[in-house]
Amino acid sequence: MTTYGEMKMQEEKVFKDPVHRYVHVRDQVIWDLVKTREFQRLRRIRQLGTTYLVFHGAEHSRFNHSLGVYEIVRRIVDDVFKGRPEWDESERLLVLCAALLHDLGHGPFSHAFENVFETDHEYFTRQILLGDTEVNEVLSRVALDFPEKVAQVIEKTYPNELVVSLISSQIDADRMDYLQRDAYYTGVSYGHFDMERIMRVMRPRKNGVVIKDSGMHAVEHYIMSRYQMYLQIYFHPVSRSAEVILNNILKRVKALWRKGYQFKVQPKPFESFFENNVSLEDYITLDESIMLAYFQFWMNEDDAILSDLSRRFVNRKLFQYTSLNPFEHPEVYSELRRLFSEAGFDPEYYLVHDSTSDLPYDFYRPGIEGTKKPIFLLMQDGQQCELSERSQIVEAIAGHIKVDHKVYYPEELFTDETVPELLRAEIKKLLEV
Repeated sequence: MTTYGEMKMQEEKVFKDPVHRYVHVRDQVIWDLVKTREFQRLRRIRQLGTTYLVFHGAEHSRFNHSLGVYEIVRRIVDDVFKGRPEWDESERLLVLCAALLHDLGHGPFSHAFENVFETDHEYFTRQILLGDTEVNEVLSRVALDFPEKVAQVIEKTYPNELVVSLISSQIDADRMDYLQRDAYYTGVSYGHFDMERIMRVMRPRKNGVVIKDSGMHAVEHYIMSRYQMYLQIYFHPVSRSAEVILNNILKRVKALWRKGYQFKVQPKPFESFFENNVSLEDYITLDESIMLAYFQFWMNEDDAILSDLSRRFVNRKLFQYTSLNPFEHPEVYSELRRLFSEAGFDPEYYLVHDSTSDLPYDFYRPGIEGTKKPIFLLMQDGQQCELSERSQIVEAIAGHIKVDHKVYYPEELFTDETVPELLRAEIKKLLEV
């Protein structure tokens, strides 16, 4: 008798995909997961947050990214790993479900939202997998312990490192999908690399996925693509400006609510977040469509700061920026805050420091937390060699942290005639420094 976990659909279902051409589904479990309320919610969470305000094509969602990650893993385990002694076929469904559901707990405008409301998308991913949800109901039909196993793979605590490395490593399916997908939707060429070649030279090993040494140059291309995407897309200063404003809108709403401010439209969907008492249902219900609707309401609020910031976000009147590191120039930043206050611009909301940093190839170094599992090359003699030991290109960038500091402010301060001209000139001079 065929168990639910083994059930195949009578006819293969396909999703037309601009990156992978087609996403193929034959497993009944995968099809049932896609139809759940919690997975469909990902259609209403953008993959790139505020980046659509810079690259107008970047409207894609975590829904199509999740399908893409699933498809890459499916092709690896069904085409490349199948029949190899190091691959345990019994873990196929587990890794497919983890690939599909890895982003399940992301909230609206993930990073800004998590900053202000101190939520954790990894925590909520686990709650959705294990709580009273449609996703849990589907997974539990495979086996009672199956939801917990899926959660462990996503949390990187599952005992089989090979299964985890397909979802989370320096060269995992998650990264391989989002680099290509984000490049496609933003219209840039940086994120393109030879994924077909990389998949063909992947080999399963007990300690994770390894790459045949003949595929090293394809991996170098992938690393450089990632490096360029971070510099040109993910850390784009205008996108960061939009995120700064979004962050300050949420910060202002939270501050007003705590002071007992009477909103014209009561922010019901946010109240449990203000109180730090968020139920799973509250979390699942809130998405970007609701947030954008409230931004429209808040444009008409009596509070001048909330109204102004909301109008800026909705109508894309973003902040200007300059390179300034407050840690290196604390006296400049402190004086700027004083001058902004004097000019009538609350520096808490109108003078914002933001920094970004990334390691293009963060190889594992003992004692350093949070580093991704490195890329190992499989040499012809069967030995494994860490990528940066063989690649001069990767060695040149491995472990180098690029930190970019910016300060964001409203440019119209310099044309605001209610601000004394000498004060404007003083602020301008300091920002140019």
